[in-house]
Amino acid sequence: MRVVVILFLLLIITSLGSALLMLLRGGKRAQPSTLMARALAIRVGLSLTLFALLMAGFASGLIDGKL
Repeated sequence: MRVVVILFLLLIITSLGSALLMLLRGGKRAQPSTLMARALAIRVGLSLTLFALLMAGFASGLIDGKL
């Protein structure tokens, strides 16, 4: 379970960094705001999925208090 949490956190940080790059390079690409919004939506989806997995793990006893 520890590996899954770390993987999700890395994916969330990667998505956030991708959105930052799209924000900084806004004028060079077509429709950077759409791409940035998509990257942020992916980050929100990953965060909610991670939260749901952690709650399910605690409820089922798979996670016992500390990762």
